[in-house]
Amino acid sequence: GAFYATQDVCTHEHAYLSDGVVVDCVVECPFHQGRFDIKSGKALGAPVIHALKTFPVEVVDGRIYVRVTPEEAAEGSS
Repeated sequence: GAFYATQDVCTHEHAYLSDGVVVDCVVECPFHQGRFDIKSGKALGAPVIHALKTFPVEVVDGRIYVRVTPEEAAEGSS
């Protein structure tokens, strides 16, 4: 019943977490199996040590909005 948004790229290696596995509120990186808490972005153990960037999420009239700055949006498009 809740939505969360994080950066898509692992902080350990350049791997897309959207290609990984999600179990409960943990996403596992497809490269080296580093795991992150989706709610907080916290790195949950080696090899990952740096947290993911998280973004505020709001549901309005059935639509999901993720709040990012213009700079963050530009980072995601490169």
